[in-house]
Amino acid sequence: MAIFDDEPKKKARPHEIGQDLSLLSVGELTERIGILRDEITRLENELKAKDGTKSAAEALFRRG
Repeated sequence: MAIFDDEPKKKARPHEIGQDLSLLSVGELTERIGILRDEITRLENELKAKDGTKSAAEALFRRG
């Protein structure tokens, strides 16, 4: 915790695949699980969007 308001706040380090987890607290592990779940959801949504675009393009070229 910063003693003075003008002290820079520590940024949470992003999760790195394969990193040593033994030094992380239960709270930090829980937070990282949440971050990774949110990222998986974001990736899945992007995949669905790209699949939809691909399907639309394939349908367009089948008509022609």
